[in-house]
Amino acid sequence: MAVLPTTPPVQLDDLLFSWQPVQPVLDIPTLTITPGEKVFLKGPSGSGKTTLLGLIGGVLVPERGHVSLLGTPINQLSPAARDRFRANHVGFIFQMFNLIPYLSVLENVLLPLGFSPERRQKLAAAGQSGNEEAVRLLAQLGLSDPALLARPVTALSIGQQQRVAAARALIGRPEILIADEPTSALDSDTREAFIRLLFKECEAAGSTLLFVSHDAGLEHLFDRSLSLAELNHAAVTEAAAMQEDAVCHC
Repeated sequence: MAVLPTTPPVQLDDLLFSWQPVQPVLDIPTLTITPGEKVFLKGPSGSGKTTLLGLIGGVLVPERGHVSLLGTPINQLSPAARDRFRANHVGFIFQMFNLIPYLSVLENVLLPLGFSPERRQKLAAAGQSGNEEAVRLLAQLGLSDPALLARPVTALSIGQQQRVAAARALIGRPEILIADEPTSALDSDTREAFIRLLFKECEAAGSTLLFVSHDAGLEHLFDRSLSLAELNHAAVTEAAAMQEDAVCHC
């Protein structure tokens, strides 16, 4: 098992974000995720889960507050520096997988190494080539058939594409893994099996996992479950305002 860092992988403080100035989507006083933790973040569709992931990943910048990853205040970095930091330290598994259709399975998994010197260095330090690690990850995630490697990802089933997306996110051992509704197209038995495989690889790499879903039936598998509605002061304020408005119009 990998040695875990001591700095929190994710630390949010006094976070405010709005798509429209008078309607905050997120108002989160604080959130800390500890090294190696596997966190389940739940909330209904449209509650701001994907927006929060965009802020944590440095794709979006808050209007107020701080987003710190591994001790680095990423919201204070330039856009180019945020892109570099994300490429080196954060793996993403997207709801729709976002695989490149004209690339093979192996080429899709290797893609992050082309953008991240630090991920390449980690593999080199472990005496592994990118191809060797890609093949190992795919096998660990249930894609051990060598004939699959050269196939275009569009030739795979949804479940197989999901595993390719997970291997791509994990290659090079990023410290933070973010999964945004990655199991929504799978049945319940397949979902749980995939999550347990994901846990195994995260533990081996020392990666911290933030797994976002509206399916509360999965939360018992994780170290900790968080409700975005409870974290998000904006949601509480909006609910209170709606209640007050309803009372006033009675």
